Amino acid sequence: MADQIPLRPVPRSAQRRAAYYSSAAAAQRHSRYQVEDESSHLDEMPLMMSEEGFENDESDYHTLPRARISQRRRGLEWFICGGWKFLCTSCSDWLINICRRKKELKARTVWLGCPEKCEEKYPKNAIKNQKYNVFTFIPGVLYEQFKFFLNLYFLVVSCSQFVPALKIGYLYTYWAPLGFVLTVTVAREAVDEFRRYKRDKEMNSQLYSKLTVRGKVQVKSSDIQVGDLIIVEKNQRIPSDMVFLRTSEKTGSCFIRTDQLDGETDWKLKVAVSCTQRLPALGDLFSINAYVYAQKPQLDIHSFEGTFTREDSDPAVHESLSIENTLWASTVVASGTVIGVVIYTGKETRSVMNTSNPKNKVGLLDLELNQLTKALFLALVALSVVMVTLQGFVGPWYRNLFRFLLLFSYIIPISLRVNLDMGKAAYGWMIMKDDNIPGTVVRTSTIPEELGRLVYLLTDKTGTLTQNEMIFKRLHLGTVSYGTDTMDEIQTHIINSYSQVHSQNSGNSTSSTPSRKPQPSAPKVRKSVSSRIHEAVKAIALCHNVTPVYESRAGVSAETEYAEVDQDFSDENRTYQASSPDEVALVQWTESVGLTLVSRDLTSMQLKTPGGHILTYYILQIFPFTSESKRMGIIVRDESSGEITFYMKGADVAMSTIVQYNDWLEEECGNMAREGLRTLVVAKKSLTEEQYQDFESRYNQAKLSIHDRNLKVAAVVESLEREMELLCLTGVEDQLQADVRPTLEMLRNAGIKIWMLTGDKLETATCIAKSSHLVSRTQDIHIFRPVTTRGEAHLELNAFRRKHDCALVISGDSLEVCLKYYEHEFVELACQCPAVVCCRCSPTQKAHIVKLLQHHTGKRTCAIGDGGNDVSMIQAADCGIGIEGKEGKQASLAADFSITQFKHIGRLLMVHGRNSYKRSAALGQFVMHRGLIISTMQAVFSSVFYFASVPLYQGFLMVGYATIYTMFPVFSLVLDQDVKPEMALLYPELYKDLTKGRSLSFKTFLIWVLISIYQGGILMYGALLLFESEFVHVVAISFTALILTELLMVALTIRTWHWLMVVAEFLSLGCYVASLAFLNEYFDVAFITTVTFLWKVSAITVVSCLPLYIIKYLKRKFSPPSYSKLTS
Repeated sequence: MADQIPLRPVPRSAQRRAAYYSSAAAAQRHSRYQVEDESSHLDEMPLMMSEEGFENDESDYHTLPRARISQRRRGLEWFICGGWKFLCTSCSDWLINICRRKKELKARTVWLGCPEKCEEKYPKNAIKNQKYNVFTFIPGVLYEQFKFFLNLYFLVVSCSQFVPALKIGYLYTYWAPLGFVLTVTVAREAVDEFRRYKRDKEMNSQLYSKLTVRGKVQVKSSDIQVGDLIIVEKNQRIPSDMVFLRTSEKTGSCFIRTDQLDGETDWKLKVAVSCTQRLPALGDLFSINAYVYAQKPQLDIHSFEGTFTREDSDPAVHESLSIENTLWASTVVASGTVIGVVIYTGKETRSVMNTSNPKNKVGLLDLELNQLTKALFLALVALSVVMVTLQGFVGPWYRNLFRFLLLFSYIIPISLRVNLDMGKAAYGWMIMKDDNIPGTVVRTSTIPEELGRLVYLLTDKTGTLTQNEMIFKRLHLGTVSYGTDTMDEIQTHIINSYSQVHSQNSGNSTSSTPSRKPQPSAPKVRKSVSSRIHEAVKAIALCHNVTPVYESRAGVSAETEYAEVDQDFSDENRTYQASSPDEVALVQWTESVGLTLVSRDLTSMQLKTPGGHILTYYILQIFPFTSESKRMGIIVRDESSGEITFYMKGADVAMSTIVQYNDWLEEECGNMAREGLRTLVVAKKSLTEEQYQDFESRYNQAKLSIHDRNLKVAAVVESLEREMELLCLTGVEDQLQADVRPTLEMLRNAGIKIWMLTGDKLETATCIAKSSHLVSRTQDIHIFRPVTTRGEAHLELNAFRRKHDCALVISGDSLEVCLKYYEHEFVELACQCPAVVCCRCSPTQKAHIVKLLQHHTGKRTCAIGDGGNDVSMIQAADCGIGIEGKEGKQASLAADFSITQFKHIGRLLMVHGRNSYKRSAALGQFVMHRGLIISTMQAVFSSVFYFASVPLYQGFLMVGYATIYTMFPVFSLVLDQDVKPEMALLYPELYKDLTKGRSLSFKTFLIWVLISIYQGGILMYGALLLFESEFVHVVAISFTALILTELLMVALTIRTWHWLMVVAEFLSLGCYVASLAFLNEYFDVAFITTVTFLWKVSAITVVSCLPLYIIKYLKRKFSPPSYSKLTS
């Protein structure tokens, strides 16, 4: 690697900057545009720059150009060197933009129940997943087919047969194979398209109840408009994006399932607008004069800003709307009936805006074969020109040239595409039928060979390498730590402290613990361990977003029963719903130690003590977890004592600055992370009534602002987050998937580099990388320090380059900075690492990393994930694998291959990927050989007969040769394997050979060309030497010898015999012998039955095949391939 990352210093003062630019200007007066090249005299800078070389002054970086702009070439030279291309693309882009000019998306005011009041025309609420319509179907499908050089070539050849002067033989010899290929393709596309159409129609014609002044009317999903009031029943899909106005639930909230939108299987709690929820009856929605102001449609499904205004009340009611008041399309109502007002329809809904059209993936093998067909085409043209030249350009030579082109057109076999497509279908069938990897589904049948060429595997962490099942493992209070074996001590403490509280409070109505009394002088009094455990457990039981849901006993689908009086709090039919499995694990743990969450609605939650008493807490405010804040908080009021407490929990990075000074938090977080635990810091702060009232007024004011709402709200909340009392640190374990370690070990031995891209925090990602052996025990880990400026990135890259053979761990933010300034250098360094871990990655960043690797290395990439957040990465990779996991099916539906467990990827790549690639390479080259050999014979035949452009074999012989006589044995190559699956798994190093692409290269292709020329020459010259009187005998002898040669060549190519291969060989031979009786127009039947015919055919066949068998035997003896050493 280069010793220098070329870099420019940032001068310290304007004076130096001026000097710097003037010198640069002097050096380059001749060019107005050219910016000093980065590798100019600044390269002579010392590599390890001192920090003072940089000032953290962003303006300096802007003055330094980021791209190298070379001197503009103008005039003719520029036009020839690609200027014409630039002009053409610019013009076509401009035309496309004019045709597809998109309507600008705008914010909107939506009046309740009055679609006619909308100022703009909004898109129709119809779902459309079809690729084509009636008019574009045939042109679209044909374009997809004929953009391949191979198919276009055949079309031209077939069309030429309509010109009488160029006609060679029968029309069907050219049109039958092409027609077959096209019919199959069009039929397959038509079936897919019809299925899409039916699915869309089914979705669009679902009926919903629409609320009107005259009552409820039924309306189709596709006829819903912005401003309509729609009623959605339980378990019904929400048809468009709505603001949630009312629900049948007494709590004023409902649950929705979002697995179709974001891939997460947990239920989300949504809250109705309180103004409309309070109205006495449904019909009153029409008696009020109200509107919703909604921001313009955008991609982010996790945010929404809007306001609800009721004008006819005095004073007017203004309510702020956020994400919890929305019901996005494609989600499903899980509890109660909801009424909402439609704000976005059709193309403007969040779910449609987030679906990207997946690119059509084309395998590397197909691209390589396309290159070889172009080479064959050049050979074909050259051969035809040679023939016409030897003829002496007599007569209408250009017509003869074209006839030769047609005669030799079999050099490029049309059956190549058919055989390969059928082969791909066969590999897909084998993968799905493999009992060792049950449940595997092949969704993209065109790229099974890609599985055999992978160099980079990019994997998600949660749910892919780990099970996404959380178990509470550790509670740390600063002085004392409890693990799984000492949880019973916590239980004892809890039982004791609550029994004390209740015995004390029997005559007194306060529920605070004894230790809470001396609150103002807290720092002076050391609390007892018991009271500290009590506080910690209570905080964990209160600070969360979990809702207990009670299943009805009869086993009816998740029916949330909110009977106010006789709530059924029995443990066996309670399940917890929350947006993250960590939270559920914490609440389940508090239940196990005696403090149980029994009910929760929007305003209160109830805990059950070990003694069976119910404690009620009113929820005053809740601050949900976001990826920016990395923490969540809740303010509750204890019903019995009236005390207000602010609880908060979050990541150690976010919480360390918020809690009071302590000396143990950082160290213990590190210890837990090393054990592979996910840590959360829990803290609290007691508030007086005045403090809370002041906060509430500021908070509500911030929530109503239209501009920078999030910033203002965050600033108000931060005013509370100061000097909080640290209660405890919790550790939760995410268990690894089965056999992750041996699978990663196998992939590493196969030469595949593994990158882990996760949204999780750095510490957790690092410890999972160690525990899963993604990073082997002997390897060092280089943690890339957080960088924000160009200077820091440069210094950190320098530090990283000094390390050798160490794994890299980098966060998403630092990665952005490095890619902004030093994309090439960073990727070059990262690709040398044995493993890379990127944490805190957004879904778009994951896809960006995949594209970077493809662009910089040119190697094949594979992405594997299990959630909706992995879809973009899976679609960007050359080969995407989805796991059906806890987070729903979104990833597995978007992927090319879907598996049920991570460990199956080993067999999928080592066995199926390897076999598919080797088989397709052999099949492709053999089919080309089959075309080349007959073209060689035609060339020899023409040259012997005074360069006449006359076909050697006519009509059915040509069609039969490529189909019934040789098709089965050639196709049986898809059953061939060089080593047994067990061997391939035991020696993953065998996979490494494939990435070099040696099974199909110009070298192997040339060997096949030479074999074809040798055999074609022998067959034709042999037949011409041995025939006596009749020309018909030449055809009979050479054609029979040709068929036998092909069958023997298949036998020579096969490495492991399968009974079906033997059947195919004899079946083809049988077909040929049987058909001789019907081919009397081509063959002299009397001659065929003689002994003379048999010995001549046998002699020619032996001469054409025996040398190859001898060469193969010698090669196996003196230079055996790597796999043969294992099989012997």
